[in-house]
This record gives sequence, C-alpha cells and structure tokens, in this order.
Amino acid sequence: MALRESPAAEIDRLIREGKGADALAAANAFLAKAPQSFLGRLGRCRANIVLGNFVDADVDVDLALLLSPNDAHAALVRGCLDQRLGRIDAAVARLRPLTMARSPHADEAMITLLDVLYFSHRREEFRALIKIGGSWLKDQRAPLVLARATALDDAAAGAEAMRTIARTAPQMQLKRAAGFEAVTLLDKLRRYREAFDLATYLHAQTTIPFDLETLLVPIAQQAELVKKGVKWITPRVDAVKGVALIASLPRSGTTLLEQMLDRHPLISGIGEHESIDTLCGDLAATGLWPRSHAAIPLTKLEVIQRSYLAETEKLRREGAVWTFNKSLRTWRAVPAIAAVLPGAVYIQVVRDPRDMATSHFLSPLHARVYGWTASLNSIRQLIEAERSIVPGTLEVLEVAHESIFYEDLVDDPSKQAMRCLKRMNLAMDERVLAPESNAKAVYTISHEQVRKPINRSSIGRWKNYEFAFDSSWDPLVAMHESRRTALR
Repeated sequence: MALRESPAAEIDRLIREGKGADALAAANAFLAKAPQSFLGRLGRCRANIVLGNFVDADVDVDLALLLSPNDAHAALVRGCLDQRLGRIDAAVARLRPLTMARSPHADEAMITLLDVLYFSHRREEFRALIKIGGSWLKDQRAPLVLARATALDDAAAGAEAMRTIARTAPQMQLKRAAGFEAVTLLDKLRRYREAFDLATYLHAQTTIPFDLETLLVPIAQQAELVKKGVKWITPRVDAVKGVALIASLPRSGTTLLEQMLDRHPLISGIGEHESIDTLCGDLAATGLWPRSHAAIPLTKLEVIQRSYLAETEKLRREGAVWTFNKSLRTWRAVPAIAAVLPGAVYIQVVRDPRDMATSHFLSPLHARVYGWTASLNSIRQLIEAERSIVPGTLEVLEVAHESIFYEDLVDDPSKQAMRCLKRMNLAMDERVLAPESNAKAVYTISHEQVRKPINRSSIGRWKNYEFAFDSSWDPLVAMHESRRTALR
C-alpha cells in the first residue's frame, strides 16, 4: 500500500511540476486546517511566486520566518523575493550568510547572490565571490555565471561561451537565458546578423507557440467600440486618488519612465505589479464582464477597488502619495480599470514600432506569456492592435492621460517629465532627470540601460537590422510619425 502524500509534499511536487494554481489551492487547503503551519506558509509563498503574485508571497514568507526564524529555505526564499521586488541591499544581506552556512540551500543561495550582484551592477563583489569557488561550480547554471564574468573583460569570448551553453544546455530556461545574453553581447559587438540568427534559433527552440488570433479577438471588439466614439463605461464607484499606470506594450521605454518618476519623492514606482491581472480576473469572475458590465453589483466593484488599493499600498514607499504601476496588461485593460479605478491617471509611452520590434525579438521576454515575440510578423500585428485601441480608448472613456513619445522623452526629458507630473498635480523635481541614480534596482530586461544617464543609444536601433523589415511596417511608421508631430 502506497504511503499517502503529505500536504507539504503535495505542494512541493506541484511546484516542481510548474502547476502553480494547483499548488496554491493545496496550500490554501493546508492552511485552512493548520493556520500556523510553517510548511503551509512557505508552500503558499512559493506557489504565489510561481504565479507571479509577489506581494502575497512577500506576506507569507515573513509569516513563515516568524514561525521558524532560522530556517535556511525560508531565508533563501526571502532573499529571492527581495531581489524580485528591487530590495537589493536586503537581498544581499539575507543571502550572503546562507552561502557560508552548511545547509542544502547554500549552493542555491550562492547562485542567487551572484545573480543579484551581476544584475544590480555590483561587479567587483560579483568577481570576488566567484573567486571564492565552492560546490556551486557543479551546478548546471555555473557555466553561465562564469561566462558572465568572462564577458565583463572580453565581450566576444563571453558571447561565445554563452552561445555554446545555448546550443548544448538541456534545460530550456538556461538555454534561453544564456542565448539571449549572447544576443545582447553580439549586438553590442555590432555583429548584427549573428545576433539576429541566434535570436531566431532561440525562439524556435524555446519560445512557446502563441495563439495570437485568440488574443486579438477582444482587442478587435474594443477597437469597434472606440470607432463608435461613445463612452461605453460610466464609473459607478468613487474616484480613487494617487493611482497612476503605464498603458503600453513592453519595450516602449516604460522602465525608463518609471525609474525617472520613482525618483520623485511623492511617487512610488511599484514595477510590473500583478494587481491589474487580479482586477481583470475578479471582473471576469462575475460572469458579467464585459458585455453586461452595468449589471455588476456596486458592492462587488467596491470590493475589487479596495483589493487593488490594498495590494498596491503595500509597495508604496513611505512619504509617497502616488503609486505608479508598470503592469504590461494595462494597455488592453483600460475599460476594466476605468470601471474599477475612476480617477486613475494613465501614461502611454509610444516608441518607433521598428525599434520596439527589434527589442522584442532580441529579448528574452517570458517564453509563454510573450510567445508572440517569436516573429516580426506577429510582433507587428500586436503593435497594430495596441495602436488601434489605446489612444482612442483613453480619449473616448475620458480618462486622465498623457501620451509620451520615447524619442521625445530621451531628447527632452525635462519637458516630458513635467507633462506627466502636471497631470498628477505635482511640481517638477530635478531628481527625476537622473534615473541612473535610482537606488531601486529593476528586475527587467532594461536593467542595464537604466543604470546609465538618459541617452539616444536605442533610438534608430532597428537600422542595424534593416534587412528584417519590409514594406508591411510602413503604415505603422507613418502613423507613429503623424501622431508624434500632432502632439508636439
């Protein structure tokens, strides 16, 4: 007779299998019976990390550490979450002692600490830690760590080492990470055709096929509503204060703008916060959104609003009165947000579609969520879809908004920052012009770019890959230039 699986073992198995929702359900059931269970708290935290619910995970890992302050696994998870939430000093302080402890988590702590130091540009500490050596060098991820160290002194050698990992690593996540870092290095070395060919290979090997047609259906429906020019959402809940969101596709310049505005003492950037996904999910769960939205009970809308405000409040920096959410779902969820968060301010960041597409194609965005980045054709279709709804939706629904063109943001950051701040009824603060001085690290593809003063290096980047663009891009480019001229 087989032994029955314990609740903790079940959660652990489901997490290993990548079944985050099932693991979360199992953890909730476990905690319903044993609210003070350390394993239940830690299990729910880990399940929420798999699902991207980092704020909920943050709460549970703290409770787990209260129940078992010296547990190495909980400390490791705490350090990983601190990294994900941009608390780099806290992550380093938590992880460093673990690397020296005799525990089964020491090697994982070392790999994670090296990751934190590398991506937060603490390169001397990174090099020094590698020289210590240790059993972590037997980990399958160690070659990538060493390749990164090589690349700091010899970009070509580092790129070749990473390309080898991408071609030979059996683990898809490692193959993708190493490969796209090699793509970045090849791009910097001006070996553009090699960079493009390697990205093409990586997408074929690691990017999950994406059902673009299904995603485009509700976008097309929203575009039809925009064309009618009639405000189809009338808010019934009270207006909120201090809520700002970016309504743009990734790789539009959103991280730069967030890092700029986060330097303002009254604005707290909260990253790509999952609360917009939760808001949309809660609306859909009513069974009335979007077709019968007027029938959704007012009390339900109020609950969803309170939930959003409570979740984002947890990340609001002390002294700030605004939260700035960089969620990458906002651009296609403006009607839902308008129904729940009237009074919110939206900032649309718009970039040359070819520059944006180049960045999409050469970057390791999530292999499943952003599977549409696997080809320039599907990227173009999604950019077309975004531009068919975002400007019009913001206008027709009469929500407070600004449209910022990335090229103008780089050329005249003071003017564009002042436009955003004026929309939020805030005075200009010169600190926003130095995003590279932001102490908060960003855990996004733009981590390196925003550590430099504002510059034009990414404007016109598409010209290095001109061979990949055909005339199908011309209408988008013309639309971009026309809108940019009109809004100047």
